[in-house]
Amino acid sequence: MLSEFWNAFVRVTAYPVQLPVFRTKVCYEDKRACSRRIRGAAIVISNHTSVWDYAALMFVFFTRTLRAQMAEVLFQKQPLGLFLKMMGGVRVDRNSYDFGFVAQSQKILEKGGVVEIFPESRLPLKGEERPLPFKPSAAYLALLSGAPVIPVYTNGAYFCRARARVIIGKPIYARELCDAALSEKENIERVSVYLREKIISLERQLNERTAKS
Repeated sequence: MLSEFWNAFVRVTAYPVQLPVFRTKVCYEDKRACSRRIRGAAIVISNHTSVWDYAALMFVFFTRTLRAQMAEVLFQKQPLGLFLKMMGGVRVDRNSYDFGFVAQSQKILEKGGVVEIFPESRLPLKGEERPLPFKPSAAYLALLSGAPVIPVYTNGAYFCRARARVIIGKPIYARELCDAALSEKENIERVSVYLREKIISLERQLNERTAKS
């Protein structure tokens, strides 16, 4: 409850500040099926371009609190770590076998909240193919909870003369992608691949629209 209040306070007070920084233009894969107003539990996934992705998407989905899964290294830096904790960030210890972040995320969804995940798990290095292969946590959580996955692609143009551009895709229901003939692990991999391909598709659509504008 405290994190919801603090998150809302930050969004409201920082809103005018972020306008000239991000200048985000939002478009949709299908306006009839997509919206910035998320109702009920959902999992927002996005490609990862910089540490500013979290802040940009916080204002894209302004009416909801995004409880983002974040790498442990961010929480180790103070006062940033305290700030992220107050924002409701879900700590992910990438080098350990502690999967408590999955249980925490599941509880958020059970209460009707929104979990934000960057499935690449880290920022791509120079020369690496983007997006990176997706880690299984987003697919696993979507299958476990049944919550819809809202795919988002951002061009990462923050602090630039060009506007930041984001495209929101149609909700994906992971359980509908499962094959009963496959094992749980195989279905998680199947969903992970599908989610990555969707992000790539959204990138293509955004580039085409930008070229026409």
